[in-house]
Amino acid sequence: MPTHWYNIQADLPEPLPPPKDPPTGPSRLKALPEMLLTECLRQEASTERWIPIPQEILDLYAQAGRPRPLFRARRLEKALGTPAKMYYKAEFYSPTGSHKVNTALAQAWYAKQEGYERLTTETGAGQWGTALADAASLVGLRTTVYWVRAVHDWKADRRAFMKLYGAEVHASPSPETKVGRELLKRDAKHPGSLGIAVSEGLEDARADDRAIYCLGSVLNHVLLHQTVIGLETKRQFELIGESPDLVISCLGGGSNFGGFALPFLADAVKGKELRFIAAQSESAPNLQGEYRYDFADHAELTPMLKMYTLGHKKEMTPIKGDGLRYHGAAPLLSLLRSLGYIDTVAYPADEKHVFSRARQFIRSEGFLPAPESAYSVACAIDEAEKCKETGEKKTIAFNISGHGFMDMGGYSEVLGL
Repeated sequence: MPTHWYNIQADLPEPLPPPKDPPTGPSRLKALPEMLLTECLRQEASTERWIPIPQEILDLYAQAGRPRPLFRARRLEKALGTPAKMYYKAEFYSPTGSHKVNTALAQAWYAKQEGYERLTTETGAGQWGTALADAASLVGLRTTVYWVRAVHDWKADRRAFMKLYGAEVHASPSPETKVGRELLKRDAKHPGSLGIAVSEGLEDARADDRAIYCLGSVLNHVLLHQTVIGLETKRQFELIGESPDLVISCLGGGSNFGGFALPFLADAVKGKELRFIAAQSESAPNLQGEYRYDFADHAELTPMLKMYTLGHKKEMTPIKGDGLRYHGAAPLLSLLRSLGYIDTVAYPADEKHVFSRARQFIRSEGFLPAPESAYSVACAIDEAEKCKETGEKKTIAFNISGHGFMDMGGYSEVLGL
C-alpha cells in the first residue's frame, strides 16, 4: 500500500491555470478558507511530488481493504475471443462499495483534527455520500448529504445505508437552503444536479461555524487522495512483469479516472507511449465541452476553475449512471486533455449499450459493477473488440470504481430484467 499520495502538479508540462474570481461580486477566493479544510487547501495548491499519508489515515485505509486486487479478466478475454490482455482494478472491495472512501477517510480525519463537528456534502449516484457518512462515523463526526433528487428518489436502499451511518439526507434541490427553495419554486419536482447539490452543501456549511464542506470529486486534493488506486495498480503490474498500453475509466467530475490514471499519466508526460480513454455519457460529455473558466457549482459560490465545461447552468438528462452527470471535468484532467494526453468517448444516454456490455462482464467475471463503472467496462470491451479485428495484442487496464448491489433497479429498467 502506498505511504504517499502522488501529486502530478510537480510533473505537469505547464502550470495548472489557477482558480480566479469572477469579474463582479464578492471574492470567492477570499472565501475559500470558509469553504474547505485548511489541510486540503494546502494540498490543493501544493507542487510537492509526494504528499505523506498520515499513519492514522493509512490505518483507516487498511481497515477499508487497501491494497485492493488487480484481476486479469481471463474469462472475459476468452468469451470475447480477443488477443488483448484485460486487467481490472477492484475498487468495489470497499466498506461502502466504491473508491470514494479513499478521499472520504482523509477529509473526515483532517476535519476532526481541525475541530469541526459536522460535514456537509453533495452526492450524485450516492457513492460519495455513503463514503463520507462512513468516514465521518469512524472519526466521530455528523454528516449532512444533499443528494441529487433524480437519484435520491429511486435508490431507497442506499438512502437507508447513509442513514445507517448516521447521515442526515436531503433530496436536492431541498427546502433546507435558499438555493434549493428558489429552484423548487420554479419546479416542485426539479430533478436536481451535482452543481445544485454542491451549492446547497456549501450554503449549509457556511451558515454553521461547526460545519465544513467536503467535496467528492473535481478538485486537486480529491484526485491526489485517489492516486492510491493508480499507485497500487502500477506496483501490481510491476510484480507480474506487465505494463498497460491503454488505461480506461469512467469520468464524471474526475475522481476515479484521476486516481487510476494520474500515476500512469506521469509516465506519459515523460514520453512513455500510453493511451488514456475517459468513458462518459452523452448526457454530460464535459470533456467534449469548452476549455474555459467556469463555476464549479450552480449558484456561483465557488471560484472559477479552468476546465472543460458544458456550462454550470446546463440542464442534463438524468441517467442511471448519474455520478457521471456533472457539467465540468477536473482542472488537472482538463489541462492534460487540452494537451492531447486524454481521449474520450461518450455513450448514448439510454445506456443500453453500456449495460449490455456490463452484462457480458458479469456473466464472465462474476462481479456486478456500479452503473458508472459499467461505462469503464463498456469502453474496455469495445477496445478489446477492436483488438480482435486488428489482431493487436494490447494490454488494457480499466478501473471498476464501485459495485452495483444497490443499483439493480437501474439495470432492471434499462435491460428489462
